[in-house]
Amino acid sequence: MREDSHAETSLPFLEILLLDIRYALRLLSKSPAFTAVAVLTLMLGIGANVVVFGVLNAVLLRPLAVSDPPSLYQLRHQQWMSFRLLTHSYPAFEDLRRRNTTFSGMAAVNAYSTAALSYRGKAVRDIAGDEVTANYFDLLGVQPQLGRFFHPADEHGADSAPYLVLSEALWRTAFHADPAIVGATVVLDRHPFTVVGVAKAHFHGTERFVWPGYWMPMANEGQVESGSDYLRSRASISVTVIGRVKPGITPQQATENLNAIAAELAKEYPQTDDGQPLRLIHPGLFGDEGDVIRKCLWSVTILALLVLAAACANLASLFAARTADRSHELALRVALGSSGRRLVCQLLTEAVVLSMLGGAAGLASAYLLLGVLDRWLSPYGHLEINVDVRVYLAALAFTLGSALFFGLAPARQAWHSSPLQAIKSGPMESLPLRRFALRDLLLGAQIAICTLLVTASLVAVRGMVAELRAPLGIKPQGAMLVDLDLYRDPQPGDAAIQKQREILDAVRSIPGVTAAGIVSRTPMTGGMHGVPIFRPGTTDFTINNSVLAPYVFPLSPGYLEAAGTRLLTGRDVAWQDTAKTPYIAIVNQTFARKMWGQTPAVGQHFILKGHLTEVVGVAEDGKYHDLQESPQPVVYPPFSQSDTKDGVFVVRSPRRPNEMAAVLERTLRSIEPDLPITVQSWPDALADEFFSARAATVGLGIMGLLAAMLAVTGIFGMAAYSVSRRMKELGIRMALGARKLQVMRAAVGRPMVVLGVGSVVGLLSGLFASRLLGQIVYQANPRDPVVVGGTVVTMVLLGIAASAIPARRALAADPSRLMREE
Repeated sequence: MREDSHAETSLPFLEILLLDIRYALRLLSKSPAFTAVAVLTLMLGIGANVVVFGVLNAVLLRPLAVSDPPSLYQLRHQQWMSFRLLTHSYPAFEDLRRRNTTFSGMAAVNAYSTAALSYRGKAVRDIAGDEVTANYFDLLGVQPQLGRFFHPADEHGADSAPYLVLSEALWRTAFHADPAIVGATVVLDRHPFTVVGVAKAHFHGTERFVWPGYWMPMANEGQVESGSDYLRSRASISVTVIGRVKPGITPQQATENLNAIAAELAKEYPQTDDGQPLRLIHPGLFGDEGDVIRKCLWSVTILALLVLAAACANLASLFAARTADRSHELALRVALGSSGRRLVCQLLTEAVVLSMLGGAAGLASAYLLLGVLDRWLSPYGHLEINVDVRVYLAALAFTLGSALFFGLAPARQAWHSSPLQAIKSGPMESLPLRRFALRDLLLGAQIAICTLLVTASLVAVRGMVAELRAPLGIKPQGAMLVDLDLYRDPQPGDAAIQKQREILDAVRSIPGVTAAGIVSRTPMTGGMHGVPIFRPGTTDFTINNSVLAPYVFPLSPGYLEAAGTRLLTGRDVAWQDTAKTPYIAIVNQTFARKMWGQTPAVGQHFILKGHLTEVVGVAEDGKYHDLQESPQPVVYPPFSQSDTKDGVFVVRSPRRPNEMAAVLERTLRSIEPDLPITVQSWPDALADEFFSARAATVGLGIMGLLAAMLAVTGIFGMAAYSVSRRMKELGIRMALGARKLQVMRAAVGRPMVVLGVGSVVGLLSGLFASRLLGQIVYQANPRDPVVVGGTVVTMVLLGIAASAIPARRALAADPSRLMREE
């Protein structure tokens, strides 16, 4: 005590601080149980927030690995499109690039290029990459790690630039980081390409989640896109357009310039260009999906901060009780010369020391978890997550903010305490027991947060159940998907259809196969969308005169049965439906309803791609792009009457997936030994579609569990403290004949009242947080009776579990022993 008094008057600030830290460490070492609980609580709260901030930093805060990211924009249509990167035809891009006056440069990207790579006669692998215009790297202002990039001067027309830039990852894995690969010739889909350079390790274009294996000039797209001619087709939406605005030009000015050009193009090319207004966004997050990702991450950040707030409220309550028990010691220090300010500094130092220990543990655990996330390949792709300076500063801010939050309660308690009263009567109370104290408010806030997070976790569970039960229009269970890449072995005319029939006949002959068919793209993996539909008799085939713009999925006979899609009326397509016979198609319910209302659709006609097409069947609705989409119109023309000749084989069989995959690969390998074959079960292929729901359920479930743990410890701590302080009173009550229910009410009634009030506040907060939860969870509905009932039951069970031990201790009190001890 004399040391503290001396320090206050003569020692410099740093020495005082060191003494306070040493004293705080000594006090914490004397209470190992309290210290362990506090450090664990802070580790969970701070660690969770560091992890969330690490992901937020990687996705939203860290700039792209290009020069001057703020001036780089991506062109999007005014209409919001989910997970659709391709927005323009290549000729439209050329017109925009040539006519605009507000961009210093524009480039086009096709991020859906795939090719079979071989080197020195040996197959390396199937790889995905980007087809880009020759000015792509110049526009981004990046430099290679080895060699050089290609430039506009390298192009001299179609197929004139057989050059390839490798990603650093592909260079290391496929070519063992051999510098001699620069200048060497590799083969992409049977065409030679010269490797001119290797990109830097952290460069992967303008999409954060996508890591292309290569970049090739778009002028040579025909060599890896067999049968494709999108460089000359205005009807083919095949590129994403990025551009850099000129200095001094605002995004609004650039948008107005682009919209004027789009209106001109709509007049010049009315059959393909609709003049839809454009807007600019910064690239990196799957186009318009960036809005969803941003809202989701900020919403998760808010919920993570609520977990930390609950942890701090828990510790503030514990610290307040601990300070009350130390009131005699603090009063003696005041009597020996310490000022109130000195006591407050000491108590805040204890809070900071404890918070630093918890923050260090939380940062260490977050570092490990972020490392796991950095190595994880999510369904969206790989996200590079680094623990950089921003993450360390955020961890420090969380740590110091937590210390201030839970350290102010005991500091305030000590500041307003009466030393004389404390010396006379022992441990102090900030307020009488019959009135609400600061600890009651802290516990109530903690319970309210817990209730809100439990509500959020139950909402996530209900959202996942809703997604799993959503009508897909297909039955994936028991079906296998086979990708044979027939486009790499193009067949002329009817030979492609004959090859499909040959393969299907071989597959159907496999024992156990009940159905098989082909479709251009399986649902929720893409497909032609926005193909204009016209009514019979139409002569004006401009985009704006179309009546529908459905998905178009060419298929073979037997696909609907193999997919489990119900054909409600009419017939299936047949091999006899050829280009020489009248054009026919199957449509789904939404198409039929939007075109003809309640009139039967079978026998009706419409115009698709210039052909008068008759409806021969109506199939059930389903999901085609994502689980959240509204009902969409769909047309199923036969492969034999379509320009598309490549597709995915769907095979239905009751045999085990692993067994069926092996049999399918052997059978198809005997027919096409040189083509790459990919076989997987349909449920596995669709697993990524349910990733967001599962991730939301797991993430919010963990937060709800952490909040529940904190609520249990908070209720238990308050109930135990209340019982320990009132044991004499409870003994007297029992000696005077009080019933057990009355004793229990006196012992734990106060925490139960706080639990009830906090739970009501949390439930009301959950009801008003539907917009926040809607950013994270599919069809979030906190007003769902199941969610409300589940939350109420959960909080009741938590209250019973937390107060059971203190209540038993109160009921086991021996009045005679308590009176003798007193």
